[in-house]
Amino acid sequence: MKALFSKYKAVIRFIVTFLLVYVVLSFAYTFYLQYSDGSMYYPDYFTHLVSIQTDNVLDALGYQSVVVPHTDEPSVKVIINGTYIARIIEGCNGWSVIILFISFVVAFSARLKTTLIYLLAGSVLIYVVNLLRIVMLTVGLYRYPQHEHILHNVIFPFVIYGLVFLLWVFWVNRFSKLNTKNV
Repeated sequence: MKALFSKYKAVIRFIVTFLLVYVVLSFAYTFYLQYSDGSMYYPDYFTHLVSIQTDNVLDALGYQSVVVPHTDEPSVKVIINGTYIARIIEGCNGWSVIILFISFVVAFSARLKTTLIYLLAGSVLIYVVNLLRIVMLTVGLYRYPQHEHILHNVIFPFVIYGLVFLLWVFWVNRFSKLNTKNV
């Protein structure tokens, strides 16, 4: 058994580190959601921020849009030209994807400075791509409402998770300790 642990030490360390970071960040985020005050920023600060930014980008693209709090659920309605198109819920703000990204990168960490810079740059990139994904999805739903299922459930999850996967591959191949040991 000891030989088995010794042989797979790196794999076990990766799994334990990944799970530990993921669980800690997920609990912290859940705590944030549970105790965030929805009176000022509804339903929570990050979802509110993504909603406002979505509205600003849609306006910049020439759409007459408005975002308003949903009265029946913790979400924000996106309305284009007077038509209710979509709702932005907590899961749309990108934080769960960023937590997943951070957990993986930390589990394959490199030098502290390199890891922190990559975490910051990758998180910002994920946030921006997620925002653009919401904007494109909203425009897509406005123009092609009959394709809601494929847009929302196939194409746009592929965009965000595809980006995270590419960032992971780039990290492992370029910066992680695993790569530097094999060079």
